[in-house]
Amino acid sequence: MKRLSSIAWLAALTLAATPLRAQDRPVVTAHIDPDSIMIGDRFDYVIDVEKDLVQEVDFPVFEPSDGKLELVESFPVDTLLRDGRHLKLRKRYRLAAFDEGNYNLGVAQVLYADKNILDTLHSRDSLRLQVTTFQIDSTSQSIYDLKPQKTLPFRLREIKDYITWGLFILLLLAAGAWGLHRWLAKRGKGFGDLFKPAPPLPPHVAAIQALETLHNQKLWQNNRHKQYYSGLTDILRTYIAGRWGIGAMEMTSDEIIEAMRGQELPDKARMDLTSILRDGDLVKFAKAMPDAEQNEADYLKAYYFVEETKLVEETAPQPENDPLQN
Repeated sequence: MKRLSSIAWLAALTLAATPLRAQDRPVVTAHIDPDSIMIGDRFDYVIDVEKDLVQEVDFPVFEPSDGKLELVESFPVDTLLRDGRHLKLRKRYRLAAFDEGNYNLGVAQVLYADKNILDTLHSRDSLRLQVTTFQIDSTSQSIYDLKPQKTLPFRLREIKDYITWGLFILLLLAAGAWGLHRWLAKRGKGFGDLFKPAPPLPPHVAAIQALETLHNQKLWQNNRHKQYYSGLTDILRTYIAGRWGIGAMEMTSDEIIEAMRGQELPDKARMDLTSILRDGDLVKFAKAMPDAEQNEADYLKAYYFVEETKLVEETAPQPENDPLQN
């Protein structure tokens, strides 16, 4: 046991004590519970102090130094009895022992301060602890080697259920594959068609769908003009790139207008494209706030620009039947 209270704290404690009448000193008792354990087990070191209400005591800090004992937990001081001015306090330490032998833990020590008195109080009896271990009688107990692994014969019935269920699942898969093949054959397709990517949409179809999605978002109605015109011009840039193969996504508005001069466009479509790109630049870079009429007008211009410039696939005319050949 070792005390960590400093001399300064003890002096302050002594000066703070109020004048008292002559009285008995505190009584210190201690015990170990249990006093006999096995290696690695825990035990409690208990210190009890009976004292007057105004008497000051300080319990020690337990610090085993030999490495054979280890402090597991130090419990707070508990009041077991209070009868008028008479108090009974208890301090409990939980420890563990890791070495066999008989330990003499000595007497318990408690620091006591009263008026001009500063002393160390001791318990009467010395505390002893017995730590034992298991005794192995090698003369009566034989030690054998580990037995080798025993290999059991293979039996088909052990995997019969796995085989049955496996065959059942294979039959289900085969039946499903046959049904799918028949369904695809009626439509002139095969299994390979299931894994072919869907053909890309024509540029004008993708543009019209994107314009309708943008219109349904109601961006400019919620004062989000910049997002509205960014979406509108990006749709046109994507359409121009897909329709004429021009890298419009990386071009400025002036570069797009200049690049489209070499394309055959209706005059109205050319003017509509220029108007939309100019309005978009004003909104995105000059923070312009077009009114509702202009927002709707630019949307309609973009819609009709796509419709007027879309690539129409020509279909070969069907040969007419000659009535004279009938």
